[in-house]
Amino acid sequence: MQRIRLFRTTVALGVACLILCMPSLSLGWGAGGHMMVAQIAFARLNSHAKAEVAKLLAIKVKVKLADGTQPKLSAKSKASVAAATAKSKDFVNAAHWLDDLRSAKELYDKKNPQNFGPLHFVDTPFSDDGTALPPLPTPNIITELNRDVDILRTSSDDNARAQALRFIIHFVGDVHQPLHCATRVRKDQREGDQGGNFVMISGAKNLHSFWDGGLRNFPPEGPPPQFVPPSLAKVAAATKKIVAANPDSDPAIKLNDPTNFQSWADESFALAKDVAYNGMETGTTPSAAYRTKGVQIAQQRVAWGGYRLAALLNSIWP
Repeated sequence: MQRIRLFRTTVALGVACLILCMPSLSLGWGAGGHMMVAQIAFARLNSHAKAEVAKLLAIKVKVKLADGTQPKLSAKSKASVAAATAKSKDFVNAAHWLDDLRSAKELYDKKNPQNFGPLHFVDTPFSDDGTALPPLPTPNIITELNRDVDILRTSSDDNARAQALRFIIHFVGDVHQPLHCATRVRKDQREGDQGGNFVMISGAKNLHSFWDGGLRNFPPEGPPPQFVPPSLAKVAAATKKIVAANPDSDPAIKLNDPTNFQSWADESFALAKDVAYNGMETGTTPSAAYRTKGVQIAQQRVAWGGYRLAALLNSIWP
């Protein structure tokens, strides 16, 4: 009996270690990055767009999955959704609403193919060792952005439009994060490393989360488990510097083509391969040169995301 108990204890400890050692998957820029994208965009919205945004953000969203069904939420999850919505009625704070919903576990349950997780990225695969590439999964952030834009333009359901707006504010930020648009495939990771989530670099949780925080340059969130977003004042100050360094005059931004989501993802994919993954392996310590280049790229992507988000919403509500 003592041996059985010892065996069971050993197995339980082993399982616990496996769970604790698995990397936590990140879902996008941290709250600071998302809020800066929204801050930049809001300042460029026309009066019609601002009025529509205010109306839709005031709605208490009844969250629905991609197939239009309303998930069965526990009392705890319902409270989490209500709390997240209540504190994100302004455009800038609405940018992190989707990440705040992670506490409503039913919405990110991988057992449900309609869960929100896959909508945050388009993991375009590449390999540096000749491993065969897996197919590109759908739905993904590109298919979802197209769907949400269609809802805003054509739907008469204000609840659906309110949710679509919140999704767009968030996903335009996500698609500009390079590691949301690429996954490195190797012989020991044939399905990819999930945008660097499995690259455990020195001094950070993983490569993906390092970029989510702008390589530690963006206004940080508070500690877990609350992860309180940075203040609007800190976001505004950081945004001002990013806009000054990355003006909207660059013709590559293509503000006259505000729904070309695939081209935005293609830009992020190229930056992931050429910059984010460059020299990065598990155990690597990012060099000063890597961090400097990475911060420049992360800031530019936030700025471009903000300019493009404004152009997109202004095109919907001219």
